Amino acid sequence: MALNPPITDWRGKRVWLVGASSGIGRATAELLHARGAQVIVSARQQAALDDFVRAHPGSLAFALDATDADAVSAAAQALLATGPLDLVCYCAGYYRAQRASHLELAELQRHLQVNYLGALHVLHAVTPALLQAAHTGRAPHLSFVASVAGWRGLPRALGYGPSKAALIHLAEALFLDLRPQGVGVSIINPGFVATPMTQGNDFPMPALRTPEQAATAIVRGWQRGAFEIHFPRRFTCVLKLLRVLPYRWYFPLVHRFTGL
Repeated sequence: MALNPPITDWRGKRVWLVGASSGIGRATAELLHARGAQVIVSARQQAALDDFVRAHPGSLAFALDATDADAVSAAAQALLATGPLDLVCYCAGYYRAQRASHLELAELQRHLQVNYLGALHVLHAVTPALLQAAHTGRAPHLSFVASVAGWRGLPRALGYGPSKAALIHLAEALFLDLRPQGVGVSIINPGFVATPMTQGNDFPMPALRTPEQAATAIVRGWQRGAFEIHFPRRFTCVLKLLRVLPYRWYFPLVHRFTGL
């Protein structure tokens, strides 16, 4: 059963992707542009955004740092002044491996700022407009890219995992509040994807996917009207089983499979 209104026709849809200069965000922007959407891309790297606009006629770019609430608000106001938004997706992410034996407070805080607080800035900037659009008969949608690392505690994910867990919890609460008012909400939990964020990993990444494969799975999830979009299934379904195990079984299994 679809929990959100399925998005099956992207022609003429206005989509804002925050964190779209590379990786999953950029690949999703490319796919939606190919499907006929007007894509607005945001990230810190102006040059990367300009490259995207040159390669995708009709798209727009707003450079911003998602951790800067004023910058996000200004960009949202400028976009909304030109028309309503049909989908807003927060794709920005930050990851650095860290263990408790070598804690770096600044790194822990950076994960929180990019992965969670940035999402709150976007949420605050667009929610009133999305609600207004819903009340006029549109079906706007709000989506967040989190991670399977947010499902349960994992080694070397002291900063990343908790920030993504907060994002998942936020999406669940938002769905309960916004869906009855006509705004769709979804959470995207990828497994391993070959992006600049994961290229420094020094361990095997099971079922590794390309950004293009991730984008296809995400758009397919929006088309189904899913709340949670997770992939690749052969990997994420195993993690979902681990998610429900009691701690006395979960912790030994994680140590066994990761060697950490």
